[in-house]
Amino acid sequence: MKAEANGHPVIQLDEMSKTYHTGEVDVHAVRGVSLTVKPGEFLAIMGASGSGKSTMMNIIGCLDRPTGGRYLLDGVDVNDLNRDELALLRNQKLGFVFQGFNLLSRTSALENVELPMLYNRDGMSSREQRERGLKALEMVGLSDRADHHPNQLSGGQQQRVAIARSLVNEPKLLLADEPTGNLDSHTSIEIMGIFQKLNRQGMTVVMVTHELDIARYTMRNVVMRDGRVVSDVPVANRLDAADELEKLRAEQQAIQLAP
Repeated sequence: MKAEANGHPVIQLDEMSKTYHTGEVDVHAVRGVSLTVKPGEFLAIMGASGSGKSTMMNIIGCLDRPTGGRYLLDGVDVNDLNRDELALLRNQKLGFVFQGFNLLSRTSALENVELPMLYNRDGMSSREQRERGLKALEMVGLSDRADHHPNQLSGGQQQRVAIARSLVNEPKLLLADEPTGNLDSHTSIEIMGIFQKLNRQGMTVVMVTHELDIARYTMRNVVMRDGRVVSDVPVANRLDAADELEKLRAEQQAIQLAP
């Protein structure tokens, strides 16, 4: 199941399509999409409701299979895999971040982060799991909150825990589905700062968003409409999260100093 050579794209979609059969009607959710994502890219998939972006994300995340075309994930042809192989590939190669955090309420931040390692077949010791979990929390600036439960954390901190959980198996690809959808603008910029930092360290990130300002933190914007890619362009005047947070702080300070 290992890819044979390095240097291949992380994502390679060739004329990929997805049709849902509902009663007598066929719904063409994705129509012949070809897309290449190279290692180290930071990509936003955008589009209105019904554009096909969520279906595309589900296929890229190996949560759904295409009905036509081909999908290679890190050089592995996903169409050739059975259900168990697909689950293993998903756990080894992918990290997921969702809009709703999806944390277990009765477990600590660290235990939430350790969850994906429980599905590993490598037989990692509990000590190794703890070390990797703490390292992932450190990467998102939350190592001092390891013992806190989700209800003791802010929305932004919960999303950081979710990001740490997505990183703990050292994936090739981070998939984020509307990761700032439940967050205020300041916290959203902080989360985009984490993604930018991870991306600078070499992580490939693909994010679904409907927010134009959030998409400006990525390197490349792919816009979908009616199941097709209608635009695929590099981001001009890309925003830097650290700069934007500094501007916000200056604005807030100016408001406080105003008579």
